[in-house]
Amino acid sequence: MLAPSLLSSDFSELGAAVAQIERRGGNLVHIDVMDGSFVPNITIGQPVVASLRRHSALPFDVHLMVQHPESQIASFIEAGADIVTFHYEASVHHHRLVQQIHAAGKKAGISIVPSTPVSVLKELLPSVDVVLVMTVNPGFGGQLLIPECLKKVSELDEIRRKENNKFLISVDGGINEHTAKDAVSAGADILVSGSAFFSGKLDGESLRKI
Repeated sequence: MLAPSLLSSDFSELGAAVAQIERRGGNLVHIDVMDGSFVPNITIGQPVVASLRRHSALPFDVHLMVQHPESQIASFIEAGADIVTFHYEASVHHHRLVQQIHAAGKKAGISIVPSTPVSVLKELLPSVDVVLVMTVNPGFGGQLLIPECLKKVSELDEIRRKENNKFLISVDGGINEHTAKDAVSAGADILVSGSAFFSGKLDGESLRKI
């Protein structure tokens, strides 16, 4: 599945960006929420998500790159999130947040930055719907994929098959027309692409040919 990231779109034309995602074969709309604390930049808040929600039937994949995600989850669900992904590094009571998301009828995701090993997720993997592997350090678009991070994707895929888990593996960072094949080969189910998608180098049709 292709999840184009609005982070690389023209923020003055977000409605048009969502329409482009639909037109060019995106399966999800990936929305990076940054708070200026967990990561340096500040991006999209709940009112923007709510405004875009009225203009698209695609699932909204909201990636919370924020400190204290527990204070943000309910309001983003109310705004229209279908998948809410928070960072392992930003919270302590992970199961509680997963339960909160599931109680609202939405899918729960957990994300790890490049320096965080897969092993920390052992107790969470049976409970989550998505594991988002960051293949760049979060906070900025247009970065190059860190190849070593794809080993985590393979590790997660092996655990999933061995334990019969149902979570999907998402890869975010440096996904383009060259690296997409490597991510898929490693076991990724969802590819988050920003710069490559909005520059016209990767779309749903080209991804299906990989």
